Amino acid sequence: MGGHNSTLIPKRLSLTGVCSKVADNHSFDVVSEINHVELHNAVTQAQHECAVRYDFKGTRASIEFNKKDNTLKIEADHKGQLETVLQVLKEKMAKRGVPVNALIRGKLEDATHDTVRETVSLHSGIDADDARKIVKDIKQMKIKVQAQIMDDKVRVTGKKLDDLQTVIAHLKENGPKYPLQFVNFT
Repeated sequence: MGGHNSTLIPKRLSLTGVCSKVADNHSFDVVSEINHVELHNAVTQAQHECAVRYDFKGTRASIEFNKKDNTLKIEADHKGQLETVLQVLKEKMAKRGVPVNALIRGKLEDATHDTVRETVSLHSGIDADDARKIVKDIKQMKIKVQAQIMDDKVRVTGKKLDDLQTVIAHLKENGPKYPLQFVNFT
């Protein structure tokens, strides 16, 4: 054996006794999640900018992140200022790689001391209706892959990696309006 180690590759014997390669399926999960650490960092940066920016001096412009409820509370002196605070937050989110389209705007309401407030919720998980639509879209592509709904994600399985990459490209173009991520690619 001359000092060289050979690695053993598992093979499957067929009924005829001939060795054949194992045909393994590849898969990935379609999810909609937010990196909460990066979101927290973006909110902190936006809060800092609101505190030091000249046009926000002496105003009630603020952002609060409620991790438990997965919401942001934005408060400002008037609607225009609230939109500016929201724009600052979106810029910080985009810089940190947090998808801006995960924000779901709430209703603008009057708050105390002549201020306005808006509660913005954060989208997470794939809705049941959207999951069914994703599975239907994948089946209509006529590619040899299977899609199944698993809680708030969709698992896509197929034998060819190219088919899976085609599905990913299709979902990026034609998916729901909120951000999708493709994880656990095996």
